[in-house]
Amino acid sequence: MLTRLFSLPAVALLWLLHFLPLSLLTPLGRALGALLYRVGGQRRKIAETNLALCFPELSAVDRNNLAKMHFAQLGRSMLERSIFWWGSRERIERTVRVVGEEKIRAELAAGKPVILMAPHFLGLDAGGVAITMRFNIVSIYSEQTNPVFNQVLLKGRSRFGDQLLLSRQDGARATVKAMKSGRPFYYLPDLNPRRRDAVFVPFFGIQTATITGLPRLARAAGATVLSCVTRMLPGSAGYEVHIGDAWTDFPGTDPVADAARMNAWIEAEIRTMPSQYYWVHRRFKTRPPGEPRPY
Repeated sequence: MLTRLFSLPAVALLWLLHFLPLSLLTPLGRALGALLYRVGGQRRKIAETNLALCFPELSAVDRNNLAKMHFAQLGRSMLERSIFWWGSRERIERTVRVVGEEKIRAELAAGKPVILMAPHFLGLDAGGVAITMRFNIVSIYSEQTNPVFNQVLLKGRSRFGDQLLLSRQDGARATVKAMKSGRPFYYLPDLNPRRRDAVFVPFFGIQTATITGLPRLARAAGATVLSCVTRMLPGSAGYEVHIGDAWTDFPGTDPVADAARMNAWIEAEIRTMPSQYYWVHRRFKTRPPGEPRPY
């Protein structure tokens, strides 16, 4: 959605907005989200379909309210991204709090490669920039179709430290090498993959196409997996990044079981803040053979 809105005038406007305090930027973002809910028919329908699939126990009214809350927070994340792309280090440090970074440092000090598993919550970019202010990381970069957005995104994600952004074409070997050299891997595990790259395991009770990249990379690098979840705080309180404890007995002997474990964990995190997951994404687009697509 953000990609389609980007142009040079939009970038200029977003740059100007980053000078506003959060007390003004946050309500502006919520207002933008309310507008997008009204005019963004296709994305609204995707979000409503996802919420109906994942929360059948909720009434239609409750799901509608959840969708509206999601779009309000989506609009907020879009405008507040300007802080992370152009704001000063001092301002970002005031805006984003990181809890548990000592867990990353302890693993690195012990010579262990680290994977930071960061699901697609709306605060993902806030968490990413906060991590890059503290560590030189490696992450996988997807080329964007909008060249303006592509350039701004690249610069925004590499403005602090010495960050290594690899394309998907660079492959797993380059990622493993970077992890073994001491770079934490900021890994986004929950996009809809192509069927040939996926296994189907439960996610909110739905057989969902899921890549087995997390266990494969953890095994190849001998890496510790730490969760990295960014939460948007109420009002204009900013963001909190929480680094979880190291996953035990991971990876196991069965990559399909490992993928199911990952999905179960992501689902549990979503249930703690259901409006903040990236519901405008077609998470259930790839279906098992013979199943219709829901979108």
